[in-house]
Amino acid sequence: MNFKRAFTLGVLSLACMAASAQWLWIDQDGRKVYSDSAPPPDTPLKNILKQPGGRTIPQEVVPTTASAASGAASAARPTGKSKELEDKRKQAEQAEDEKRRAEAEKQKQLRADNCRRARQAKANLDSGVRIATTNEKGEREFLDDATRAAETKRMQEAIQSQCQ
Repeated sequence: MNFKRAFTLGVLSLACMAASAQWLWIDQDGRKVYSDSAPPPDTPLKNILKQPGGRTIPQEVVPTTASAASGAASAARPTGKSKELEDKRKQAEQAEDEKRRAEAEKQKQLRADNCRRARQAKANLDSGVRIATTNEKGEREFLDDATRAAETKRMQEAIQSQCQ
């Protein structure tokens, strides 16, 4: 029984030591960040609250002038992830353009169909053939001259708006 307690106490103390080997700093948004790796190089020293091993200045945070110049050059180079993101963005833009083109083509076909129908209706009105409609009561009525003229004018406006 004593062996189990000693073993458990040893494991717990190792866990505490592992937990103490963490970094603690305040990020750019003012949030506390706990990590087992060093903070980003642009983190000011005053924002580093805790570091493992009791070192006061971590090597990753204090760049020398030569390493600062190389760090700036490496920051200017795009990484593989940013290229992937750029490719995904381009694909999304292309898909959106295709969607817009398809919608424009659909609208163009709809206008052409409406134009064809309006021209056919106007041709029927202009032919002089008696045209019958059904009223609300279900009775058949023939168009008189005034109604025919109004319908002809309406069809002409439809042709002008749809056949451009």
